[in-house]
Amino acid sequence: MADTKNWLRLLAYVTGSINQELLLRNEYLAAENRLLKSQIKGRLRLSDGERTMLAAIAKRLGRRSCRKSPASPGRIPSSAGIGS
Repeated sequence: MADTKNWLRLLAYVTGSINQELLLRNEYLAAENRLLKSQIKGRLRLSDGERTMLAAIAKRLGRRSCRKSPASPGRIPSSAGIGS
């Protein structure tokens, strides 16, 4: 029983550390995206390949998480092969 508690405590620590690292990476990427978007004048033009790649990732992530993305699955033309 003590071994199980120690194992669960270690697992919780590792999971928490990984979650914290992922949160920090997401925060960095969100800040970087805001900075880059502020430097873009006009509309961002994506190739079909870029749009398809982003849509595939957005689809795996889920519609709610990617709603603001210009390449979200709901905004991808059906000609890209992934749109809704």
